[in-house]
Amino acid sequence: MSLAHAIPYASVVTPVPPLQARPAGAVLLEARGLTVSAPGRPERLQVLRDVSFTLRAGATLGLVGESGAGKSMLGRVIARHLPDGFTVDAGTLRFGHGEGGADLLGMPAEAHRALLGARIAFIPQEPMTALNPVLTIGQQLQEHLLRLGVAKDEWRERATAMLAEVRIHQPAQVLDKYAFQLSGGMCQRVMIAMAFAGDPQLVVSDEATTALDASTQAHIVTLIRGLQERRGTGVIFVTHDLGLAAHVCDELVVLYAGEMAERGPAKRIFTRSLHPYTQALQRANPHLTGPRRLLFSLPGQMPGISDFPSLQGCRFQPRCAVATEACATAVPAMREVLPGHHVRCVHGAAAPEPLLAADASDATIFHAPRMSDAPFLQVEGLSKVYRPRSGWLRRETGVHAVKDVDLTIAPGEFVGIVGESGSGKSSLARLVMGLETPSEGRILLNGKALVARAEDWERRIASIQMIFQDARSALNPRRRVQSLVTQSMESRPNLHSDRQARARELVADVGLAPDMLTRFPSQMSGGQRQRVNIGRALCDLPQLLVADEIVSGLDVSVQAQILNLLLRIRREHKISLLLISHDLAVVRYLCSRVLVMHQGVVVESGETEAVLANPQHAYTKSLLAAVPPRDLGVRWPQ
Repeated sequence: MSLAHAIPYASVVTPVPPLQARPAGAVLLEARGLTVSAPGRPERLQVLRDVSFTLRAGATLGLVGESGAGKSMLGRVIARHLPDGFTVDAGTLRFGHGEGGADLLGMPAEAHRALLGARIAFIPQEPMTALNPVLTIGQQLQEHLLRLGVAKDEWRERATAMLAEVRIHQPAQVLDKYAFQLSGGMCQRVMIAMAFAGDPQLVVSDEATTALDASTQAHIVTLIRGLQERRGTGVIFVTHDLGLAAHVCDELVVLYAGEMAERGPAKRIFTRSLHPYTQALQRANPHLTGPRRLLFSLPGQMPGISDFPSLQGCRFQPRCAVATEACATAVPAMREVLPGHHVRCVHGAAAPEPLLAADASDATIFHAPRMSDAPFLQVEGLSKVYRPRSGWLRRETGVHAVKDVDLTIAPGEFVGIVGESGSGKSSLARLVMGLETPSEGRILLNGKALVARAEDWERRIASIQMIFQDARSALNPRRRVQSLVTQSMESRPNLHSDRQARARELVADVGLAPDMLTRFPSQMSGGQRQRVNIGRALCDLPQLLVADEIVSGLDVSVQAQILNLLLRIRREHKISLLLISHDLAVVRYLCSRVLVMHQGVVVESGETEAVLANPQHAYTKSLLAAVPPRDLGVRWPQ
């Protein structure tokens, strides 16, 4: 069960305690030596170890780290919803001001439940999962508001005002809709409205902006910041994006394998990170400006709970570029090396700058020459109109998902398509793949038009393969990796040994160890599953890969692995790429050309560097303005 399902927004009718005063800058939440353990052999395993921090009223504390670092586990501790067998073995967690502060770990269960949703609220990462699909938005808000003590005859007016406060258009109509009828950004705004409905003192935002386009992300950050400033709410902001956290947060805690690696002022950690792990996270992110360097990809992966017994000394030591013998013998202490800046590293403030990136002058990997000037794929005047299924409006109206799009891709060329959610990017990808039928226009493959015939479908799938965003749902959970990556060979007579040999080649191509061949998707990390997804698409060496948001929501370290892998695949297999992404920095890192889509129309296109450095269309300028800048002196969002 996810943390989102653990928060009883409306399921428990318990009297809400009276609201406490919020002295500016007073301590709101204080953790000291917090340690959480899980069942293990021969002894219990510490999944959180000696975590301490202080959050003041009106301030924002950022929790940064890869998946598995322990960020969400802290949210579970606050909610008192730990997995079965997990316990808090040491430390304290106090909530509230002065003498009225309460021990969240020791208070009665009924009193704790009364705090959740009222004084302590949560904004989950996946609003579509957190919202009940069989109840309207209004029904869910009604239950929540009634629990908070709002009168039955006032809930609708209050709910409408809540949705309007988070800038939802026509809020009264949204109350009668279901979650599946709203966009992801609108659902997230509903969750924000619900979180702030009880005038909470503490809001835990668990990756609330992950996988959102830059414009929606900036808007949601503005919403949270505005509500926070008006109400003096303290916010815990969970994210894997260090640059975003530097703009949003006052203080940062960088977590690795359940331990604090670094803690201090957000801007100082961003500009002068001291722990090698924090440095690695920064070097794993592509940037919109400056020279392009090969992204640093951390070796290995975040250790799982079962790996903890074998980790002696610093838990980051097996992946650290500057580890010494001392790092493997004892757990480094958390030391204050600068005023308010703590680091858990034997090097302290004098940590050497590791060689984490390739020389910027080595640009050959970014500018691989096209194999031919003749386009491999041509899209001419392509349009897709969705019309009502029935009724008198069917012939009169329709929604243009894609409108009059022209596109060419040459062999070996990487082309990016950017835009906000709903701009038509994924619809264009589905048309190229043949998953949708165009209303107008045509698609030519190697100069020959594709039409709705069996032989054309076979020609299309032999030349074009798609890599889906959600590798978990794209992979059959009952198949092992060896079967998944060679799935396309099942339709042809092949020797078992040939298929095994091809599977070994593919896992090597995508950088997976040979022992992964026998694993199921559930036994792999998100980045490993995405590599399997890419390996399957490469099985028959297609001419074009269509990648739809394939790194959206991944840790920056895993993202770096996937992006570098695509560059290597182009160099070794001369493959073209059509990249659908809302991340302009990712598109700049990979693609030589870019198309900007807005409401189904290509509003600007050209060489990537030229478009991003000197945009001509107002929409492109707005997309660039929504990206958190590297310069922390520039106010963001504007």
